[in-house]
Amino acid sequence: MQAPAPQHATAFYRSAEHMRSRSVSDTVLVGLLDVPAPPPRLVADWTRDIAQLLALAPGDVEALPLARARLRWPDYRLCVQAVADWTRALGLADLLAQSEVALMACRGARYHHDAAQYGGAAFCNLFLSDDRGLDLHFPLTGHRTALRRGTVVLFDTGQPHAVIPRQRNSFAEADFPPDLDCAQVFLTWELPIESPALAQALDIAFDPASATALQIKEPQLWHQGVPGDVCPHTGRWLAAGSPLD
Repeated sequence: MQAPAPQHATAFYRSAEHMRSRSVSDTVLVGLLDVPAPPPRLVADWTRDIAQLLALAPGDVEALPLARARLRWPDYRLCVQAVADWTRALGLADLLAQSEVALMACRGARYHHDAAQYGGAAFCNLFLSDDRGLDLHFPLTGHRTALRRGTVVLFDTGQPHAVIPRQRNSFAEADFPPDLDCAQVFLTWELPIESPALAQALDIAFDPASATALQIKEPQLWHQGVPGDVCPHTGRWLAAGSPLD
């Protein structure tokens, strides 16, 4: 299958007190790590919190309480160490240990990017749930990764993505009915995109639109020279509310 053409996206993000521009990487780094299964009582906690505390609807991605989870998770350190070893093998030294971590849950995920909030970062995600028949899909690059316990993915926050059923190529709420056990729990780290090793690993170019960055007040993502976003159901680029062909 031929890979999609480059998308020419630019992320504008806050660096110190100033706005800065950068390219959006098409690189998606994927691994499968041997990590222990979370204890059953912790999984039961997550299941209850997803249903009652978060009340996750199809497509929602929300944070779970990490501090409380660690009290019932004796192998948490082993999971973190496995990801740290993987990122170190990518040439990122101890960058993971210097980065913020959160525990997240989703029932699928609509197509979206995270550059408006996390434009100065890349995400490194370790998935902890068993295989629910879901994939992490990057529609504009063609990358597709099966989600199962131990799947680890590192990618640019500006690259649109979704979590969808394995046999689908779009997001639909109907694919996640209330009686379907489809939740995925994962650890996520925010890695600073300006780290030289990370920028090199993702082939990030900085300041391609420095003149425009001087005029922008808030972080955002542009596509082909204009502000853009993606359709939450198809992953296609949108501009001014209309698909770009």
